[in-house]
Amino acid sequence: MTSPSPSGRRREPPPAVPLVLIVDDNEKNRRLARDVLRAAGLRTIDAASGGAGIAIATERLPDVVLLDLQLPDMEGTDVARELREGARTARLPIVAWSARPYVGDRAGLLAAGFVGYLEKPIDVGRFPEQVRSYCAPDHG
Repeated sequence: MTSPSPSGRRREPPPAVPLVLIVDDNEKNRRLARDVLRAAGLRTIDAASGGAGIAIATERLPDVVLLDLQLPDMEGTDVARELREGARTARLPIVAWSARPYVGDRAGLLAAGFVGYLEKPIDVGRFPEQVRSYCAPDHG
């Protein structure tokens, strides 16, 4: 909803701040990503397991999901497939986020439902813009 400005013209609402779901079992990785993204003006939520990530993604519909590939309860590729099969989550951008090099397996990641790959450790200077580049314009 727009509101009139003092000049009488209607102002557009500010653009929505992207919401990033961080799914990683390593608390230090989640905290670093959360702190860097929040400092850059993004909103974050996080989960320590694949099952929790699926539940949160289904409930909150984040603009992007950063998904570790090795989780304690399931592989990240299985989480991505479940999200792709969910009615509410099928269109969420899911980014593989791992220390494992996947340079040569881009086709495999895309087939599993990922839209991209970000490597750990993160480059704190570039990370926020890298994440923003994957944010869905129609979520949030």
